[in-house]
Amino acid sequence: MRFEAPTSVDAAIKLLEGEPGVVRILAGGTDVLVQLRYGQVEPDLMVDIKRIAAMRSIDEEDGGYRIGAAVSGIEIGAHAGLRKLWPGVVEAMELIGSTQIQGRATLVGNLCNASPAADSVPAMVAAEATCRIFGPNGHRDIPVHNLASAPGETTLGRAELVGSIYLPSRRPNSGDAYLRFIPRTEMDIAVVGTGVSLEMDLDGVCKNARVALGAVAARVLLVDEAASALIGSRVDAAALENLSHAAAAACSPIDDKRGTKEFRTKITGVLVRRTAQIALQRSQE
Repeated sequence: MRFEAPTSVDAAIKLLEGEPGVVRILAGGTDVLVQLRYGQVEPDLMVDIKRIAAMRSIDEEDGGYRIGAAVSGIEIGAHAGLRKLWPGVVEAMELIGSTQIQGRATLVGNLCNASPAADSVPAMVAAEATCRIFGPNGHRDIPVHNLASAPGETTLGRAELVGSIYLPSRRPNSGDAYLRFIPRTEMDIAVVGTGVSLEMDLDGVCKNARVALGAVAARVLLVDEAASALIGSRVDAAALENLSHAAAAACSPIDDKRGTKEFRTKITGVLVRRTAQIALQRSQE
């Protein structure tokens, strides 16, 4: 295995272009290093992006924030602006692993690992986040929701890498939240994860909403029917009941040792209701 640590995006892309074999990007390494240790992947080239300055920064942009691919969870959690703007995304990132893992894990790594149970992804999808992809033909921006195509697989082309996540500006009277269910109290993989973002008008009626579900399908789901259950309502008991049913109906989970299909579906309906209530409370703060 060849190890390279370029100092610019262009240099990184040239390395990716020039390697015909298996390539892995090293940001935090909390997924790829485990995969290496257990022989799940044997890359011909490992490209460490932490020496690229743009990958290590959090920058204000058009009222939102652009988060570099190598920014750690600890740095995200310590950023007052991010915590204020998108607390659900920050809290989702902070659920990933232990304190030691938080010092290395990144939003982009969690996204590119393409796990349906990734904690940060439903929160980012609910927040309408986008990712910036660099490649031989320049860069392009796509919704975070469109990056994963299947468990462990992404839509990235050859010699492409994700350089940053963009969290947009927040509209007035809006709030977001993320909750997950795990068998243990901490450091476990989500059995179900729910992200909700909503915007209320001045009369207390929901005018926009996004609902995302994790660990209940082959990839994170953006559920328009669940959002429609909230839009036009005061997010009252009836709307929350409709939300619960719509979210559960969208589920197509697997059976495994951590939860049956029926259990995951039931928990989804309960959890999304609680998540929406937190997002509503935050919209009023």
